[in-house]
Amino acid sequence: MAPKVFQFLFFLALPLPSLANLSDPKAETPSPFEFIKHLQGCHKGEKVEGLHQLKAYLKNFGYLTNQYSPNQIHENNDDFDDLLESAIKTYQLNYHLKATGSLDASTVSKMIVPRCGVADIINGTSSMRAGKKRHHYSHNTLHTVSHYSFFEGNPKWPPSQTHLTYGFSPSTTPQAISAVARAFDKWGSATHFTFSQTQEYENANMKIDFLRLDHGDGHPFDGPGGTVAHASPPPHGSFHYDADESWSVGAVPGSIDIESVALHEIGHLLGLMHSSVEDAIMYPSIPSGATKGLHADDIQGIKVLYNL
Repeated sequence: MAPKVFQFLFFLALPLPSLANLSDPKAETPSPFEFIKHLQGCHKGEKVEGLHQLKAYLKNFGYLTNQYSPNQIHENNDDFDDLLESAIKTYQLNYHLKATGSLDASTVSKMIVPRCGVADIINGTSSMRAGKKRHHYSHNTLHTVSHYSFFEGNPKWPPSQTHLTYGFSPSTTPQAISAVARAFDKWGSATHFTFSQTQEYENANMKIDFLRLDHGDGHPFDGPGGTVAHASPPPHGSFHYDADESWSVGAVPGSIDIESVALHEIGHLLGLMHSSVEDAIMYPSIPSGATKGLHADDIQGIKVLYNL
């Protein structure tokens, strides 16, 4: 059975060369999620053109598919029915929004941000609100809750395999290689793993490439915006960037930071799923023009997964 692939949406101040893997900032291109803006204010009982696209969006991220049969979803019509309202409420709970069940401004604002293509709900279980994955910690009066999560079945690298290699497709630019290498170093400093780059791409534990649209793994990209990268859980080691994005090294308005995306995707490669902690690198989305680093929630999650 083909491995599941999990996608992520996410951002030197110099433009980078326009190649298959690094691109100059492009002119404004509508995001694949742009249609959601025009649905703001919709609620149950209405029939509004474009709601079928919203149903497809929610189906893609697990809010309809895993709970209902295709005949129940009615995904090809524009009716705001009970199932759509329920799916939106679940989405709102996952993202700590008021569960109104309608497309209010805060919900639309969250939905249109570039995000990870991995489903938030897999086999009926939310990767962002799974109670058994939550761990509570107290220190004096301070009380925090960790919201990291793991893939179904907790796949991870075996205890004997603490050194992992990574390789790049031949066309990858030096700027991208350096940025991804820094991300591996940061995960190495926070875990028991060591990482090294190999020139033998096909034999690497983790293979990194810049691809576009339908690239043969069953998880096509969608052009600029939307989903910008995806990766598979252990031990498959597949990590793809969307070559149609405007990539940068560092925070550049309108561009996506290669290193921030790499930090997130490496988390997937090591076995972490998404976190509902917005500052965590494993949070499903990040605005363009921003950068992120590892958070205590990410580090705690990887330590729990590997019993460190």
